[in-house]
Amino acid sequence: MSKLTGQEPLKVQAATPKKIERLIKGASAAKLRKRPAPGKWSVGEIVAHLADAEIVISWRMRCILAAPGTPIQAYDQDAWAEAGQYAKRNPHATLTQLRAAREANLALYKSLAPEQWKCFGMHSERGQESLEQIARMIAGHDVNHLQQIERILAPKKTA
Repeated sequence: MSKLTGQEPLKVQAATPKKIERLIKGASAAKLRKRPAPGKWSVGEIVAHLADAEIVISWRMRCILAAPGTPIQAYDQDAWAEAGQYAKRNPHATLTQLRAAREANLALYKSLAPEQWKCFGMHSERGQESLEQIARMIAGHDVNHLQQIERILAPKKTA
């Protein structure tokens, strides 16, 4: 969340799919699938991760609203990446999925009454998390991954 300083979480979240689209437009499939280093995700894998994370957040938000204080299960993002075959996914199609899930989540956020923002679940690793905290966390998560994508796609400097 430190990457979010001074930014409004819902505006960051709304802008993320557009920023990704701009960043990946015109990049070759090979460039989007190339890992920057062993054990590091490619741009395509990052986009797939963001799309799946948005589904996870969607579920968590709705569970919290329906049953405040509900347990929130952690998940292993690397296991999801392998099981979901992130490396083989089409980044442009995955971005479409991210955009649809994000728009649904933003509509839900915008419909919340002020007191609903304080509703929380109990994350299995991090403890109590309110919808307000989750919105900030996801925005910071977006900023982090956008910076990764920018670094990966940045033109390489020649000596």
